[in-house]
Amino acid sequence: MEQAKAGDLDAFERLVVLHQRAALQVAYVIAGPDAEDAAQEGFVKAFRALGRFRSGSPFRPWLLRIVANEARNHRRSAARRAGLALRLAERPPGGEAVERSPEEAVLGALSRADLVRAVSGLPERDRLTLAYRFFVGLSEAEMATAMACRPGTVKSRLARALSRLRQALPDDPAARSSEASVG
Repeated sequence: MEQAKAGDLDAFERLVVLHQRAALQVAYVIAGPDAEDAAQEGFVKAFRALGRFRSGSPFRPWLLRIVANEARNHRRSAARRAGLALRLAERPPGGEAVERSPEEAVLGALSRADLVRAVSGLPERDRLTLAYRFFVGLSEAEMATAMACRPGTVKSRLARALSRLRQALPDDPAARSSEASVG
């Protein structure tokens, strides 16, 4: 990061390669079909803003915040709300195996089409909160940085977003499995 901040283009290119997938995932959640353009412009804006980056701060949340803002700008300028594409959200970044949370298990049990429809119908803040946590894999601390809020706020936003997502789903698999075990 310090090399990139000092003007080393190769160092910035390495940062782009390292964070490209996460940036694209966040941009897809917000901007849909314009995601690639939004992510690319987010990287350009981040490069121009490197001088304002605080040394010692985490780079990833800072970058993803810029990308999210650029994706919002693309979405507003395009005035389109159709077809939120969530490809790339199937595995955690890097493809490493991780233990799944109960929320991730429920999301995994859904058909991709149902999930896309449910998430695309949520308010933007909920979509972004879910993307940061489940599609990009940010920790709550990283989410707080990216969302410019306190960690407690992240927890409440995540709980509300998950609740709204459950309500938006056509048939909640968690309810279905708990009903089967009761009856």
